[in-house]
Amino acid sequence: MSATPSIQKLSLFALTAMVVGSMVGSGIFSLPRTFGIATGPFGAILAWCIAGGGMYTLARVFQSLAERKPELDAGVYAYAKAGFGDYPGFLSALGYWMGSCIGNVSYWVLIKSTLGAFFPVFGDGNTVIAIIVASIGIWLFHFMILRGVQQAAAINTIVTIAKIVPILVFIVILIFAFKADQFRDNFWGGEGMPDKGLFEQIRATMLVTVFVFLGIEGASVYSRYAKERSHVGAATIIGFVMVTSLMVLVTMLPYAVLPRPDIADMRQPSMAAVLEAVVGHWGAVFVSIGLLVSVLGAYLAWSLICTEVLSAAGRTRDMPALFGTENENKVPAAALWLTNIVVQLFVISTYWSRDAFSLMLNLTSVMNLIPFFLVAAYGLLLVKRGETYEKRPDERRSGLVFTGIALIYTLFLIYAAGMKYLLLSAILYAPRTALYLWARLEQKARVFTFVEWIIFIVVAIGAVIGIHGLATGYITI
Repeated sequence: MSATPSIQKLSLFALTAMVVGSMVGSGIFSLPRTFGIATGPFGAILAWCIAGGGMYTLARVFQSLAERKPELDAGVYAYAKAGFGDYPGFLSALGYWMGSCIGNVSYWVLIKSTLGAFFPVFGDGNTVIAIIVASIGIWLFHFMILRGVQQAAAINTIVTIAKIVPILVFIVILIFAFKADQFRDNFWGGEGMPDKGLFEQIRATMLVTVFVFLGIEGASVYSRYAKERSHVGAATIIGFVMVTSLMVLVTMLPYAVLPRPDIADMRQPSMAAVLEAVVGHWGAVFVSIGLLVSVLGAYLAWSLICTEVLSAAGRTRDMPALFGTENENKVPAAALWLTNIVVQLFVISTYWSRDAFSLMLNLTSVMNLIPFFLVAAYGLLLVKRGETYEKRPDERRSGLVFTGIALIYTLFLIYAAGMKYLLLSAILYAPRTALYLWARLEQKARVFTFVEWIIFIVVAIGAVIGIHGLATGYITI
C-alpha cells in the first residue's frame, strides 16, 4: 500500500463525462412525478429559474476556485478546510461523503423498483430478493474499481454517452406529441390537485433539484487527475449547461401530454410511465432500459467520487491516514472498502423504510447542503479579502455577485429542507466525529478549538433531538 498520489490523467472530455455522468442518474427519470405532485408548469418554470440560477452561481464558484486555488485538490472538502478550519473541513468531507453514499443507495432502490414493474419479486425495491441482488451489484462494482480509476473512468465515459440517448428520444417524442391545450390546462396548477401557495409549491421542489444537480462538482473533486487545470472549470460549466437543458425539458414536456393528476399518480420511474401513456408499453420498456444504464453509470461515477473524497481527507490526515493509502493500481482501496460497507448497510436498512427512494433522495440532498454552503462561503471570503484577485482586481465585483448569490441560495436550500431532515443529518454527523478524533489522535494534535467545540455540541444536540423524534414517532422515515 502507498500514499503516493496517482499520476493517471483525465482529458477535458473525460472530466465533462464525469460531471454529466454523475448528474444524470436516477433523479432525472423521477422528475415528471416529483414536479407533478408539487406544482404545475408555472411553478416549475419558477422553480427551475431559482434552482438553475442558484446552481449556476455555485458552478461558477467551483470554476473560480479551481482556477484561483489550484493547490486545493478534492474540491468540496479542501475549500471548507482552507476557509474555516479542521473540524468544519472534516464535517464537509463527512457530509459530502455520506451524502454520496446515500445517493448510491437511492440508485439501487430505483433499479430494483424499475425491475419490480416487470418482475413482482422486486416489489418497490425493498424486498429481500431486491436487497440480495443490489448487494451483489455493489460488490461487483467494488472489485471492478479496485482494478484502476482510469479504467473505471473510461467505462463511465462510454456509459454516459449511451444513457443520454433514451432521454433524447423521450424529449423528441414528447415534442411531437405536444398538446397546447393540455399544457394550458395544467399551466396554473391543473384541476384535482391540492391548493397550495406558489412559495410552498416551489419549496417542495427544492430538495429534488439539489439531488438532480449533485455531480456539478464532479470535475472539482477529481481535479488532481486533470491534464490541465483549466479543464476543471470548463468541464463544470459544459456539464451544467447540457444537463440543465435535459432536466428542464423532461420536467416541462409531460405537462403537455397528460393531466397533472395523472402525472402525480404515476409509479417511479415516472419518465417511463409518461412515455408508455404516449406511445404504448414499448415506451416503458425503452426508458426502463435507459434508466438501468443511466443509474448504473451514475453509480460508477459516484463510487469514484465517494472514494476520492474520503481518500483526500485521509491524505491530509483529516480522516484517519489509513483511508489515504492506495493499492498497486493507484486506487484508494481502504476508502473504497469503507464506502461500500456503508452503502451495503444502508441498502439493508431500506427493508424497513416505507418510501425508501424518497427518503434516500432527500437525505442525500440535505447531507450535501452544508458542504455546498461552506464552498460558497469560502468563495465569498476570498472576494472580501481580495485574495487571488491581486493581478485582476476588476474581477472582484463579478466574484462578489456570484458568490453572494450562491451563499443566499444554499441558505435558502437549508431552510427549504425543513427541520426533519436537518435532524436526521445530525444523527449521521455526530457519531462519525469519532473518525475525526481518530485522525487527531494519530497526529497528537489538539482535538477542538473553542469554536469547534460549540459546533460539535450543536451537532450532538441535534442528533439527540433527532433520535428522540424517531423514538417517539415525531419523525418518521
